[in-house]
Amino acid sequence: MAEAIHRRRALCIMAAAAGLPLLGLTGIAKAAAQPVVWTGQALGAPATLILNIEDREKAARLVRQVVAEVSRLEDVFSLYRSGSALSQLNRVGALAAPPSDLIALLDTSRTFHEASGGLFDPTIQPLFRLYARHFSAPAADHAGPSAPDLQAALTRVGFDGVLFNRDRVAFVRPGMALTLNGIAQGYITDRIVELLRNEGITSSLVDMGENRAIGAKPDGSGWRIGLAESEMATMPDAIVTVIDKAVATSSAVGFHFDAGNRFGHILDPRRGAMPERYSRMTVVAADAATADALSTAFSLMTEDDIRRHVQLWPDVTVDLVSQSGGSAQFGHRL
Repeated sequence: MAEAIHRRRALCIMAAAAGLPLLGLTGIAKAAAQPVVWTGQALGAPATLILNIEDREKAARLVRQVVAEVSRLEDVFSLYRSGSALSQLNRVGALAAPPSDLIALLDTSRTFHEASGGLFDPTIQPLFRLYARHFSAPAADHAGPSAPDLQAALTRVGFDGVLFNRDRVAFVRPGMALTLNGIAQGYITDRIVELLRNEGITSSLVDMGENRAIGAKPDGSGWRIGLAESEMATMPDAIVTVIDKAVATSSAVGFHFDAGNRFGHILDPRRGAMPERYSRMTVVAADAATADALSTAFSLMTEDDIRRHVQLWPDVTVDLVSQSGGSAQFGHRL
């Protein structure tokens, strides 16, 4: 169920392909005078790849490699695929001989967990399940889960309860579960960027749920990313221009468990669902995993806390819109 939620998305790629139509794999051969544009899915979110490359055979091969790599990584991180490494871990509570990508992402998650004071926490899946189960029940109490149910779920949350090394991953408490939806799309984006760079690509825009630019556009200008609080918006509320940077956006309106839109998907690991501070939280960073994780953590902080935390990442920029409509930007200036 969580896979269907597009938790953090830029509105669109603004002028990235100069108005090109989006092409599937079968459209590559027809795009000889223009960049190659592929669209698909990554962890349930719309994915886009723009390649500035003249060799159409190489472009087709790269697209096939990208599709295969995304599928391989979904077999690691997907909550929707019952046979994925993450699904097996959540079902059993332990996983022997885990994939190296899972260990790498858990290690990265620990870094952001510690740096954010625990606000970035992949172990919130029991909370997610609680809210989903509560509001899917007939005549669900609009006030949310009961205090005892919430407290019970919170006892299963805490990244200190995840033990892992290259040989094994295990939960220390019964009923724990992970969701990596707050960072996995960024991780996948970074892996695709690495794949393309290893193939000699110097100009591309990769969007596997989060955006990351390789170099500039062929004319030397930056890639323009439109930002909005909703994927349904017809116009962005801001545009960022990036070269060799990643962009991730968290939006409070992305998903709510209840019809009254009081209980959103960005959950505080200490308290559960909290009043939403921001209608849009965008982070620009050197890599997509960093942008992805910080856009989640910052969504739970006050603006003063964000300003202090940004100092830990000198190359990070935060562009936010509050629920009251006010906007602010912190950190490195683009």
